[in-house]
Amino acid sequence: MEPMYISIRQQETGCRIKKLLADNGYTVKDVQGVMGFENPQAIYKWISGKSLPSLDNLVILTRLLHTSIENILVLDEGVLFFGVGLNYRFNDKRHIFM
Repeated sequence: MEPMYISIRQQETGCRIKKLLADNGYTVKDVQGVMGFENPQAIYKWISGKSLPSLDNLVILTRLLHTSIENILVLDEGVLFFGVGLNYRFNDKRHIFM
């Protein structure tokens, strides 16, 4: 099996998180409360692209936003993940590569 290399586009992921929050009517303060954070700095770092949520926080975001991790993270275009190409554009569908 060939090695897989995944590159997450941090800046674009931040923009996507911000859009998903807005689309679902959530504020940073709302997410802060759900996550149990004392301050909102981590969330602001996510939406500004300065950092990414940890895996456990990503799972919480998927539940809060009724979506999947693949719809939150923005990967480099053409990256293969278990035979599925994940496109970096927000509304693109997954494409199976044979």
